[in-house]
Order: sequence, then structure tokens, then C-alpha cells
Amino acid sequence: MIRINELSLPLDHPADALRAAIGKRLEIDDTDLLNFTVFKRSYDARKKNTVILFIYIVDVEVLDEAAVLQRFDADRNVRPAPDTNYYAVGQAPATLTERPLVVGFGPCGLFAALLLAQMGFKPIVLERGRDVRRRTKDTWALWRNNTLTPESNVQFGEGGAGLFSDGKLYSQIKDPKFYARKVVHEFVRAGAPEEIMYVSKPHIGTFRLTGVVAAMRAEIIALGGEVRFESKVTDLVIDDGQLEGVILASGETLHSRHVVLALGHSARDTFRMLHRQGVFIEAKPFAIGFRIEHPQSLIDHARLGKYAGHAELGAADYKLVHHATLGHGKGRAVYSFCMCPGGTVVAATSEEGRVVTNGMSQYSRNERNANAGIVVGINPEQDFPGGPLAGIDLQEQLESLAYTLGGSDYCAPAQLLGDFVRGVPSTALGEVEPSYKPGVRLGDLASALPAYAIDAIREALPAFGKQIRGFDRDDAILTGVETRTSSPLRITRDHDSLQSLNVRGLYPAGEGAGYAGGILSAGVDGIKIAEAVAKSLLGELPSVRKQTA
Repeated sequence: MIRINELSLPLDHPADALRAAIGKRLEIDDTDLLNFTVFKRSYDARKKNTVILFIYIVDVEVLDEAAVLQRFDADRNVRPAPDTNYYAVGQAPATLTERPLVVGFGPCGLFAALLLAQMGFKPIVLERGRDVRRRTKDTWALWRNNTLTPESNVQFGEGGAGLFSDGKLYSQIKDPKFYARKVVHEFVRAGAPEEIMYVSKPHIGTFRLTGVVAAMRAEIIALGGEVRFESKVTDLVIDDGQLEGVILASGETLHSRHVVLALGHSARDTFRMLHRQGVFIEAKPFAIGFRIEHPQSLIDHARLGKYAGHAELGAADYKLVHHATLGHGKGRAVYSFCMCPGGTVVAATSEEGRVVTNGMSQYSRNERNANAGIVVGINPEQDFPGGPLAGIDLQEQLESLAYTLGGSDYCAPAQLLGDFVRGVPSTALGEVEPSYKPGVRLGDLASALPAYAIDAIREALPAFGKQIRGFDRDDAILTGVETRTSSPLRITRDHDSLQSLNVRGLYPAGEGAGYAGGILSAGVDGIKIAEAVAKSLLGELPSVRKQTA
């Protein structure tokens, strides 16, 4: 198999043009081209007002592959294709009686459980929230009726926080073993559109993702696994540094010496339990800010020029960053986060009396507005000293304040961009209609975040307007607050065994443990953890050395 990189074709090329381009690039007759598959397709919009090109990476089968590779030996864009297949690290023997536990059923827990089930280890999944069907109803109750279910919402339940998002499947993680390919392949097997295997920024969308997750759960069960909903872990059973099992809110104790801790970033009560138990935890940087909304058409025209609205390109996205130089925000990085083209801003709290925002898109990405987090990076030493749980305390403080500013009924505080930059309260909307449900209350966001964050964002917004024309339009909407960009702590693990530094048998994983950020990276981490658990159960890894917190 040969891989060709950087193969360019016009946006509106005919279907047979790619085959012809491959033949021309390899200097072979059409009859010598046996087969080809698209590994990746992206587009180059730098000349958006003249031409947009599709850029392909293709894997090709040809007659006399050795001769073709020898002819292009000095060409770095024509190389042998890497093996991207996934190979399991082992298979559970029929005599194995211990069943690993997976705590949490977001993307990380989902893939940890799926891989363990595929290897025959029959995992037991413990999810504090509800199945995807009931969880969807509970989430809509908050958005439509201002009614929160603390254990079943945007954060908790089957599919995790990634379920009510854009379903984005791209990441900047290093992936030498092509685990991301395995993640995407499993999504396609479960019903996701096949194009996510090759488009450069794949996404599934919330409504499609719900069915995909349910299908993957069914496979885990069919392979001998077990999924228990409304099964909250409230304590650990630890004996001389070795995990022996977990205790549920019901009082039941489940025994296992291999527990995957795939918490989401909002499992604050569980974080506090782990801290009480002496599990090694450390604070880590995260970010805080607001959601911003613009007309999607503005972003499309700014990014794609005359090609805005083209069916092959879809809704345009953006990625922005600015380093503040003035005021309390001096030295801070302000950047766009979790950009959702053609989407909506959603209520994402999991706790009563608090307001949190997030972004979501459907597969079609055809809603009126584009939205993204505009957030400021913060770090423990400077901004929330006081131990590993100090970041949680800061998040809770800001979310409670947002609840009050929004009217204490789960509406969110909001302000027009122009008013925010000028430092005056907003009293009326412009052309941009906020999408947040249950609703917004206009006012002044200056008190919603610390002064350093407010100053940094005020400086960044006009700068972003120079990168994307119209981004700093006066009537763009800012909605507060965005506080759960990532976990504010890390449940640190040993590099080799992937177990907790000081509790053997505990495998911290995914976004809540501080080892992922988004669906794809969380799924990849779930695969890594499943392999570590499998190797340990099969006796291939020595126990992690005992350390003290």
C-alpha cells in the first residue's frame, strides 16, 4: 500500500478526477491502479476569493508497488502507507474470574469498557446518571422548563459531557499507534456517518451521537459486559495502598482490584471523596470566560469568501488566540474554545443554584448562530492557590454568581459585545438573538469574572475583529459563564502502569482525571487504559511502585 500526501484538486472537481490525479501523480496507467481509499480530506481556503482546493491524503494499491516506491524514493509525499489497524494486546482466558470496573460512561469510560469487552474481560460499568434516552428528557427539562436533575443533565449520564456538544472528533494529541482511527472506526460501526473517517474536522452531532452511544452500549452487553445506570460511586475500599473495590450510594460494595476511574470534569463530589481518601491529586491549569454568538453567515463570509454556503464546505469555523498586554489581564492568553458552527449555547450546569454555559451543534450545523467559548487561561500558582481542590472552589463561586446575575432561575447573564468593551450595561438586543435556553438577562458582565479575565477579554475582542472581519460587531452576544473548559485538577498516574501514583489498581482516565480534552482524546485515553488493565490482569505488567501523596 502506498500513501500519497498533499494531492490537490479544485473544490468542485468531478468524481473521477481523484483517480486521474492519482495516476498522474504516480505516473502510472489507469489499469495499474488497483484501488484507493481517502485517508484524509481537508481544504485550503487561504485564497478564498479566487479558489479553494481540496487537499487529499490517499492510500493506493498498484501493480508493482516496489517499482513505484523506488521511483519516488526521494519524494517525501509518496511513501509506504502505515499500518493503521488496531491489534488487541491480549484476550481474557476463560478461567479469569475478576471483572474490572469502569466508573463513568462518557467517551473515555465508553471506550475503556468497549475494548475490555472486546478482549473478553466482561467489565462492569458504573454510571451515576441515566441512559441516553432518559438523560435527553432530563436535559430538555432544564432547557425548556428551568428544572434541573442533578444526576442527569449535560454533564452526567450515558455519553458524558461530549454527548451534548458538537460531537467533534478532532484533536492535536500525538497518536503514533493510530488509536484515534480505532475510535472513529468504532463510531462508524455503531452508526456514525462514514465521512468521519476521512474529513479533516469530523463531527457527529448530538442527535446522531445518542444513537451511536446506545449501540456501543449494546455491544458491550452482548460481549458479556454489564452497564449499571444510577450507580454512583461514593467511596473506595483501599487496603495498604491496594484498591480492593468501590462502595455505591446504595450501600453495595463491588470488589475488584482493577478500577478505571473515567470521571468527567464535573464530578466534584467524587474528587472530594478521592482527596479525603488520600488519592494523589494536584491542581492543573484550566480556563474561564464567556460564550460568544455571531450570525453564522458572518463567519462563513469572513472565512470562505465567495464560497460561503458551499455544500461541500458546510458551516465555517474559526480558531483565535490573543496575548493580552494591558491592565490586569497583561500576559494572559485569550482564545476561542469548543467552537460550534451553526449551533446553540446550552445550559450545562449539574448543580442546583449555578449557571454554566456550553456549546452544541447538530450534524447539519444549520442553526442561525455560530458560538464559541472566549476564555482566559489561568493557573494554580497565580490564580487559585490553596491545594488541589482550589480550582473547584473558584468554579463554584463563579457559577453561583452567574446564577444570581441571571435572575436565580437558571437564565444566564448576557451582554452585547460593544457594551462589554465600553463597560456599560446592556438593556436591549441588536440583530443577534441569543440561543441560550432557558433564556438570558441582559446586564453587565464585568462582575461575572475576576478582573484579570475581564480586562484580557476586553482587549482580545477588538483584536479578534482584525482577524475575522465583523467579529467585534457591537451586537454580538456574550453569555456567562464558561467555567468547565477542562478539569481543574489531575489525578496523577504512573507513566508506565497508568495506575494512581499511590493507590494500586486505580486507573485515573480521561478528561476528569486531567488526561484528555474532548471526545476523541478521551476515547483514545480509554483505549490506553483498557490495554493497561488487560496487561495487568494477564500478568504482563509489574505493580506500580508504592508512593506517598
